[in-house]
Amino acid sequence: MPSHIVAYSALGVAIACELVGTTFLQKSQQFTRLWPSLAVAVFYVAAFYFLTHALRVMPLGVAYAIWSGVGIVMTAAIGVVVFKQTLDLPALVGIAMIVGGVVIMQAFSAATEH
Repeated sequence: MPSHIVAYSALGVAIACELVGTTFLQKSQQFTRLWPSLAVAVFYVAAFYFLTHALRVMPLGVAYAIWSGVGIVMTAAIGVVVFKQTLDLPALVGIAMIVGGVVIMQAFSAATEH
């Protein structure tokens, strides 16, 4: 399997782990609940573990930009769907700018692995 596919797969798993960890962060109620707090630690460690696998092939700046950008957008979506939080127009515009930045970087940057 090509190394860039493995790197993007590892990055995808890292993003998923970060999203689950962040969801448990909300459920931990400021680390006052044991099991959600432990889940935060486990999923964040897993996220960084898989991120390091992506970094074997991808430049740090590219991998981190994708990881954090997708994480921000998906975390906002989880907040809306799971926790019934609302997003105002400036928040939606900011999220659209993040998505646009990741798309532009992926489509046009020579620093990314294609």
